Amino acid sequence: MARRIDVTGAGGVRLAAWEFGDPPKPDPARDTTGHTGQATPDQPPGPGEQDRFSGVLLLHGLMGRASHWASTARWLSGRHRAVALDQRGHGQSDKPPQASFTREAYVEDAEAALEQLGLGPAVLIGHAMGALTAWQLAAKRPDLVRGVIICDMRASALGAASQREWAQWFKSWPVPFATLADVRKWFGEDDPWVERPVPSRGEFYAEVMHESSDGWRPVFEPDQMLKSRETWVYDAHWEELAQVQCPALVVRGLDGELGRAEAQEMVRVLPLGEYAEVADAGHLVHYDQPEGWRAAIEPFLNAL
Repeated sequence: MARRIDVTGAGGVRLAAWEFGDPPKPDPARDTTGHTGQATPDQPPGPGEQDRFSGVLLLHGLMGRASHWASTARWLSGRHRAVALDQRGHGQSDKPPQASFTREAYVEDAEAALEQLGLGPAVLIGHAMGALTAWQLAAKRPDLVRGVIICDMRASALGAASQREWAQWFKSWPVPFATLADVRKWFGEDDPWVERPVPSRGEFYAEVMHESSDGWRPVFEPDQMLKSRETWVYDAHWEELAQVQCPALVVRGLDGELGRAEAQEMVRVLPLGEYAEVADAGHLVHYDQPEGWRAAIEPFLNAL
């Protein structure tokens, strides 16, 4: 089951949030409010209930979409209310040509989702750009965040050369793709950025394509992705990282973009930082090795 819930983000942008799996059911004998997972004021949560009904907001990376979190969200839904957000410009959320794609807009969107969905204080799980949004929101609104999982996102500045490389990469895409099989092959094998065949990468990009009259094209606008990216690649984000007061887990794939030394420095900077790594995983950790990913984050979630 995937249930769509519309959220109003910064500047009135309509965002699509997705609840994968049935929300946890409270005990009717204990809950008379009519709100899933909320105990009555004179009946505080019983043993284990607070954890069971806690909220989790999952934030995808640049070019991603909420459905990339489906497997993780369904796994989490046994104990949590797990919601994945299509961020502005992505998935089925609005992509207004004149919308703001600043860091502030992305953070405000996640903040609005937590408040409008009644998820807070929640655990934020973010991949890449979504991880940056997660720790920036945790620094801004500690009352809304009880834990953060940072998946393969660097705190250091990537620089102008990185932005130019991405702009050239977008231009190299052979769009439109004739079939989804062509999408999987190009991103999983033929893309010059791929050193060896990575089937999970092909599947990841097939998930963000839609069929048009002349073939398969991305559901996002590449120009909007570059606008989103240029608001964070030129700056380092160590200061916000140091302001995260809740427990935080830094996860990296051994072949990902976040190196071990930088990941461990991020853990040192975080007031309550922890570290985990997933073997045989690249940047798309939760897509490459879903079982290893779950094993890496489960102890952290249990400790919360």
